[in-house]
Amino acid sequence: MMSRRKGEVILIGDEIEIVIAHIGRSRVRVGIRAPRNTAILAREVKLVRDENVAAVALSPAETAGRFLKILQPPADEVSVRHEAGK
Repeated sequence: MMSRRKGEVILIGDEIEIVIAHIGRSRVRVGIRAPRNTAILAREVKLVRDENVAAVALSPAETAGRFLKILQPPADEVSVRHEAGK
């Protein structure tokens, strides 16, 4: 962990700089200076991209099975709903 103020810089190696551009109440805006050939992504973007690449590699049956699994509520939730309907 490092503490930084607005305008201060964090160095990563010799070629990457993280600049603290703005500090708000719940967000910090950072600027990144890096070589053009360095990929810079938010972790969430990388995770979604990786999931999409993995999904393309699945067969249609595997894709349908995963989709149905997402749509089905957990077993304990089904029993609670059933009992509530009585």
